[in-house]
Amino acid sequence: MRVPAGSDPVTGERLRLHGTAPTEREAEKLRTKLLAEADQFRSARTAANLSYLLDRWLPQHDVDENTRTSYESLIRNHIKPALGAVPLTTLTRKATEVVEQFYAGPRRCRPRCDGRTLVDHRTIGQHDCAATACKPHQCLPHSSSTVGRIHAVLSAACTAALRWGWIPFNPMDAVRPPSKPRPNPSPPTPAETARLVEEAARQSPEWGLFLWLAVVTGASRGEMCALRWFDLDLASGVMTIRRSYVWGREKDPKNHQMRRVSIDEATVDLIRQHEVECARTLALAGEPLDPAAYVFSAAPDRSRPRNPSAMTHRFKRLADRLGIDAHLHALRHYAATDLLTAGVDLRTVSGRLGHGDGTITLRHYAAWVNQADQRAASILSPRLAIDASRQ
Repeated sequence: MRVPAGSDPVTGERLRLHGTAPTEREAEKLRTKLLAEADQFRSARTAANLSYLLDRWLPQHDVDENTRTSYESLIRNHIKPALGAVPLTTLTRKATEVVEQFYAGPRRCRPRCDGRTLVDHRTIGQHDCAATACKPHQCLPHSSSTVGRIHAVLSAACTAALRWGWIPFNPMDAVRPPSKPRPNPSPPTPAETARLVEEAARQSPEWGLFLWLAVVTGASRGEMCALRWFDLDLASGVMTIRRSYVWGREKDPKNHQMRRVSIDEATVDLIRQHEVECARTLALAGEPLDPAAYVFSAAPDRSRPRNPSAMTHRFKRLADRLGIDAHLHALRHYAATDLLTAGVDLRTVSGRLGHGDGTITLRHYAAWVNQADQRAASILSPRLAIDASRQ
């Protein structure tokens, strides 16, 4: 049974809905169903597949370069190999079945091994697995956040297809997105944080200052690496966060707004010592300290920032050596938790961390603190004792 369904907006060709039925009676029911779909535009209006849609959508999608690079990686490595050949006609009819089954694969295993016995090779091309220490495959699932980003890509692409008239509705609206893990921040204790900063300063004064600033300002690793000398007003005790260094380029912070963070006298003294040392090193080469130079840099002329990933790995090695279960981003959790516990208002804390909404600070960064909870409990019981004595 074939029913005309208009013209393809991409190619201009005429479209037909088709299906088969075992009997004449069933064929009549199928014909009625296809006619209703064509009249109500409940089918895709183009013969293009999902891969073609993604190729048309991504270049015109308005996102920053780092997000675009992330989307390109998701499309190239995950979406196109599994769903690229799916026609939009099939996607509009069976989106929940097709897409949700696809989501189940990465949640079980990144390469979607489907339970097959594989070997994780450590090199490409012909080689001796015993010599290169290749190991049997172990399933490593993608995180829920990664699957959530894939869902965001598919939903945005289908929204564009709806806007262009390729499909009559967004089929991703009916797809259940992957559940997000409940945030459970676990920052290091004040004693552990002090040990980390002290050991880092012993290894290198610049490395110690990096962790010190990360703790007292709550800045992210990318914001710390993008810090330049003209961002520091030491006379006023203010650090301005303008940019973030991510994936080899600078970009705006997450909230796309510049912010100013106050720093105390002890922090100013440490920064001045680092500034004097940087100026002394450059003076040996006959060069002055450029205000546009990076505060944290491995380049002799300080013209390049440090790699944020390298700082994360360096911190992990430091924490493992000290027997502390922590990662670099946990210092932001520590800053939020310690400030809120000390009684600093939520608006100030979220402003220092660069959050546009205080709920983000509470949900993702502020950890439960036993001491604060004990103080809360000690407030209520005396009141009950006073009320009981009056009765």
